[in-house]
Amino acid sequence: MKHLNRTVVALTAGCLSLTIAACGGSSTTASSGSTGTGTGSGNLEVFSWWTSGSESAALKALFDAYTKGNPGAKITNGAVAGGGGSNAQAVLQTRLQGNNAPDVWQTHPGAAVNQYISSDLVADVSSVYAAGKLSGVIPKALVDAVSKDGKQYGVSTGAHRGNVLWYSTKALKKAGITVPDKGYTPDAFIADLAKLKAAGVTPLCLGAKDTFATAELFENTLLGNGGASAWNTLTASGGKWDSDQVKAAATQFGKVLEYADPDASAMSWDQATKKLGTGDCAFESMGDWAYGELAKDGFKEGTDFGYTAHPGTEGSFMAVVDTLVVAKNAKNKEAAMKFMATIASKDAQLAFSKAKGSTPMRTDVDVSSLPKYQQGAAASFKNDQIVQSVVHGEAMNPQFSQALYDAVTQFAQSKDVNAFTQTLSNSAAS
Repeated sequence: MKHLNRTVVALTAGCLSLTIAACGGSSTTASSGSTGTGTGSGNLEVFSWWTSGSESAALKALFDAYTKGNPGAKITNGAVAGGGGSNAQAVLQTRLQGNNAPDVWQTHPGAAVNQYISSDLVADVSSVYAAGKLSGVIPKALVDAVSKDGKQYGVSTGAHRGNVLWYSTKALKKAGITVPDKGYTPDAFIADLAKLKAAGVTPLCLGAKDTFATAELFENTLLGNGGASAWNTLTASGGKWDSDQVKAAATQFGKVLEYADPDASAMSWDQATKKLGTGDCAFESMGDWAYGELAKDGFKEGTDFGYTAHPGTEGSFMAVVDTLVVAKNAKNKEAAMKFMATIASKDAQLAFSKAKGSTPMRTDVDVSSLPKYQQGAAASFKNDQIVQSVVHGEAMNPQFSQALYDAVTQFAQSKDVNAFTQTLSNSAAS
């Protein structure tokens, strides 16, 4: 996903209260096909922030699956590029306020989709779950994350693992560093970053132009200091964001940031990922949408790059889930519901994940045709403890997610652990 980002959570929180002045903005949508307006025509508009190479290919896979089953139907691709999703969210909120909602739009489960449900903006898609018997093949926690009062309001196409540490085999070899494997510790990671710097290799790839990338690095560092159980306690109501655990993670985060690419502020997440693929930087802590991008650019798993769980997070699957919803008053409601049924199918979910680097949400999809990395991620999705992301607006409310973005941005400059954790504590309590 560029996966979501990021600043989007604040836009969602603020704009759903219908404050146009706070959330106005403009951008240009890129369209393919023609816009359909007749109910029952099969035509519809799908709105997203999927615009990178792998994301566009994955979105096309969904479109192809739909048009195959609905010959002659046209889809308007309303994708908006830039800002890691924040630009798209600004456009979306303005459209919602103007009663001009797209038929289908992208979001995330948990707190992100609940904003739309609570505002009565999205349609009940429980019939899709019933017809496809989805509740029996999707992890219960992730069904619950798109549900309210026993009804479902979103269909998810794939789950990304957010807590992945990617590495360039070329860069590590240049510095004489053994490729990391299971059990890679935070201390070993920091020591390797220092070795890389001493060898004249840029240690850490970071696309800080997309603010979610730095926040995600902190999120993964925090998960690595305590694991899934501590994460769930922290993100629950009353979690202590100024605890020793959070302070230890912040201290570690500050050390890691010292090794970030000096060009980070000028790069988007996918540009940083490409730089890792070419061997011009060594490590990147990023969700596995990076895999789709690396594969799309022709880089080879095991030859050009490798991966492991972010240090300390082995046994956890930080789920960053791609979810689509239908506007309650969609202009093309019948077509939108057919589209949701299509993207819930095994074939569509497999095709989407092949392009995007994700794991099908349906655990009954045969993933044997997927590359080695994705087969391993699918096994983790089935067997490891699933936790939900704060950065991507799932585990906590959008106001806190935005506060986290702001705090991370400030901390990257100040490295003031106490001020950072106190800010997070205050935000969690408000």
